[in-house]
Amino acid sequence: MNDKTVLAIDPGSSKCGMALVHRLESGQLDLLWRTISPSEDLIVNLRKAESIRPFALIVVGNGTTSENVSRRIRDEAVGAAILVVDEKETTLQARERYWMNTRRTGWRRFLPATLQVPPEPIDDFAAYILAERVLQSS
Repeated sequence: MNDKTVLAIDPGSSKCGMALVHRLESGQLDLLWRTISPSEDLIVNLRKAESIRPFALIVVGNGTTSENVSRRIRDEAVGAAILVVDEKETTLQARERYWMNTRRTGWRRFLPATLQVPPEPIDDFAAYILAERVLQSS
């Protein structure tokens, strides 16, 4: 197990954002993997993340389905600890992060990123924000 690697999950009713993040010795964060998983495939994708890099902690956002997601993870006897954290403002921060990582083309170049809603789901970026909060606070 690696205590510098976390799997973060932004739970939703139909899908979950997931991000596997490792904190390097320098303190920088390395995004190893991210996905948006249909809720029914949560455990399959959890196992996929585990095959990429072992983790000792699963960070779950405290949204409306966090209890259900945490229970499903515990029921699968995953060896990692589960930490439920505040999701406050992760959607806004995920929008910013999306635009930092996605080149704007066409008319989108002319509007400030803060006025735009991404054209695709950003739950994986929200999960990354959750991981970032935990890894930078420890």
